[in-house]
Amino acid sequence: MSVSGLGRRLRLVTAAAAAVAALAVLAGLAFEALDQAYPPDLSRLEAHSRQVVDRNGRPLRTYLTAEGSFRLTTRSEDVDPHYLRMLIAFEDKRFWRHAGVDGLAVLRALAQAVVNGRIVSGASTLTMQTARLLEPRSRTLSAKLIEAFRAVQLERRFSKREILDIYLTLAPFGGNLEGVGAAASAYFGRPPSKLTAGEAALLVALPRAPSRFRPDRHPQRAAAARNAVLERAGARAGFAADVIAMAKAEPVPVRLRQASFLAPHLADRLLTAAEGEARVETTIDGDLQRRLEARARLWTSDLGPRVSLAVLVVEHAGREVRAYVGSADFRDHDRDGQVDAVTALRSPGSTLKPLIYGLAFDRGLAHPATVVEDAPRQFGEYAPTNFMQSYHGEVTLAEALRLSLNVPAVAVLERLGPVAVTERLRREGITLALAGADAVPGLALALGGIGITLEDLVRLYAALADDGRVLPLSYRSAAPAARPAEALMRAEARWQIGEILRQTPPPTSRLSDVERRRARGIAFKTGTSYGFRDAWAIGFDARHTVGVWVGRPDGAANPGHYGANTAAPLLLQVFELLPASEPPKPPPLRGLLLEALALPPALQRLDARGHSAPPQAGAPLRIVFPLDRAMVHWREGLASLPLQAEGGQRPLTWLVDGRPLPASRWSRTAAWRPDGPGFSEIVVLDAHGRRAAARVRLVATGGSGRDPD
Repeated sequence: MSVSGLGRRLRLVTAAAAAVAALAVLAGLAFEALDQAYPPDLSRLEAHSRQVVDRNGRPLRTYLTAEGSFRLTTRSEDVDPHYLRMLIAFEDKRFWRHAGVDGLAVLRALAQAVVNGRIVSGASTLTMQTARLLEPRSRTLSAKLIEAFRAVQLERRFSKREILDIYLTLAPFGGNLEGVGAAASAYFGRPPSKLTAGEAALLVALPRAPSRFRPDRHPQRAAAARNAVLERAGARAGFAADVIAMAKAEPVPVRLRQASFLAPHLADRLLTAAEGEARVETTIDGDLQRRLEARARLWTSDLGPRVSLAVLVVEHAGREVRAYVGSADFRDHDRDGQVDAVTALRSPGSTLKPLIYGLAFDRGLAHPATVVEDAPRQFGEYAPTNFMQSYHGEVTLAEALRLSLNVPAVAVLERLGPVAVTERLRREGITLALAGADAVPGLALALGGIGITLEDLVRLYAALADDGRVLPLSYRSAAPAARPAEALMRAEARWQIGEILRQTPPPTSRLSDVERRRARGIAFKTGTSYGFRDAWAIGFDARHTVGVWVGRPDGAANPGHYGANTAAPLLLQVFELLPASEPPKPPPLRGLLLEALALPPALQRLDARGHSAPPQAGAPLRIVFPLDRAMVHWREGLASLPLQAEGGQRPLTWLVDGRPLPASRWSRTAAWRPDGPGFSEIVVLDAHGRRAAARVRLVATGGSGRDPD
């Protein structure tokens, strides 16, 4: 060849190379433009099922997507490594090396199609399959080209592991099952990290033809598809020959496992609060929850067709909730099963009595050995009666609480002041519902004349049982409870209440369990609201507090069912399901006075009017400012409000909402710095235990204060 001819050929080759390079540049620019104009649609990936799990990560409830799919977000680290190796060996052996489209696989598929006159094998990579899962299309040539384009886009945007995560989340497995996590749960009842060789092979095969290979409908086809995967990719995945042989002999699942549906009320509640979270981890003990829900359905079968119940179990450490039964059966419409009775405001009956007595003991206004007369009595216009219309004459306050006598409880509350009690509870975050926004709490509070939730009752009893602090209940494992600085009452008063409640008479159906209950140290209190609408039992041992409510969600009466005969037996059965607890703690201080002879005169008796021993000579004790039921306009800029009393025998003790004021005990005046607007009760006690009280309402004027709604 001449030099001139060789030169011409070189020029042609150079021109061709330049043209190819130019075309490559143009193609790259075109791809960039298309990539920016048409990014991949990831909306299907974002529409995942949300799941609520127990303290061990086991599902309590899984929610379907808006399109009705059971789709769990699954990552490659959540899946058995053998499954991943088998998937890649079977579907896309050059997955880690190609850029979304496997050129060698495309050439092989074209050659086989030419030789055989038909399509023998495809060239779809896992990345292309992932693109199709994100944007499903019919299987046409144009769809394949779009999938190839999308595959390259995905490879540019995501790592190989992230592309695998998308596939593992969206791959179809029959019916509404999408993703390896959902399939493993539905077919095998276990997470995808714990698959056998046969199970892993079946999950590799299913996405190829999920309707055709569904094992619950076509078990023989499913077994054949699984075995084909084992034969072709089992060894590459690291399985020995004998393991592959055993995997082929495994039976395929012939039915779908029912999805877990536990603690549905709590799951709804937490999921609403945790907006956007795919997985909510709770403190619930799934095994205990399952047993209690089964028993709840059994218990209510004998209580009437429209009766429901609620159970709440709290472990004192961290106030973590171990079981939450909001109704007898979530799906039972006749019992209004979707009403969450744990959070419903109901009349508490006598369940607040231990708190009332405990606050009185704590403030030195009464003692378990104080004697009171249990007899018909008038408190102003209020005349309480005992539950069975029977009276016991002179009893100690310990006996009165143990027997749940009404008249003594009202007498103690009168000494404390109902406003002081309600404001004290409200400061602890307890929701109390009165008849109206401006209603003032009255003495009926002692017998259930207020609305409260089972949740808040359990919080209060857990404080009695533990360290006295009324803490928020902890439902989520990642949310430690905040600890308030102040205890509701001192350890002595809590111990006194616990000792009394541990001697509560058992329900007649549990008489044989008295010694066992006392050995475990179970203290409990029952309650029944007016008209038999609510039956309660709240109890605790050294480790757990349990609350039980029984009634009709519509508020109708349930005659014949009350706390002692309906709720208390269920409470004791719940404790039987809990781990054993250590014995009750010893008294916090030596020398706790338990006999009336050891008491000072002012604490030996409550007289018939709810006051202490007969008044001594001298002018009657009364508060002259502010007057009872006065509306006091208060400016926040003032340092304090003056209080003034007259009469009585000094020394005097001033209390506001149950808190002693740091004032001279010999003075008939005191200075009070209010916390803010609202109702308060001011009490002054003299040396003989005589008491005067003024219930006032503070209205803020000026400053930043405002009148409460």
